[in-house]
Amino acid sequence: MAQFLSDSWFNEVDALRAAAGDIPVPEMVKDLVINILVKDHPEGDKEIHMNGGDFKRGAADDAPTKITVPYEVAKALFIDGNQEVGMQAFMSGQIQVEGDMSKMMQLQMAGPPSEEAKALQEKVKAITEA
Repeated sequence: MAQFLSDSWFNEVDALRAAAGDIPVPEMVKDLVINILVKDHPEGDKEIHMNGGDFKRGAADDAPTKITVPYEVAKALFIDGNQEVGMQAFMSGQIQVEGDMSKMMQLQMAGPPSEEAKALQEKVKAITEA
């Protein structure tokens, strides 16, 4: 098991993603690029970005939106799929959004993940430390 957002976690997720093959991505997400700053990670703050539904290391130069989120909230959102935690964190000011807020709304309006995406998410959850 690997710690969420650590280098070893990204390596394992990259391997799982490659093995999963072509996973359908909603049209609203295909060209979506969002930078995410995860605060309070045990290894220090982590910059990542989402590009077309995939998480990648570092910030993207062309991202119109940046989201800052605490580590525990990011883990609940992205690993556990707990959207309620995300909404509560946003409403309480734990999540900050800079830039084009409509891009974050676009992500929320994309709808539920495909069966293939759900299967990959379960595999990622299984390799992620609790």
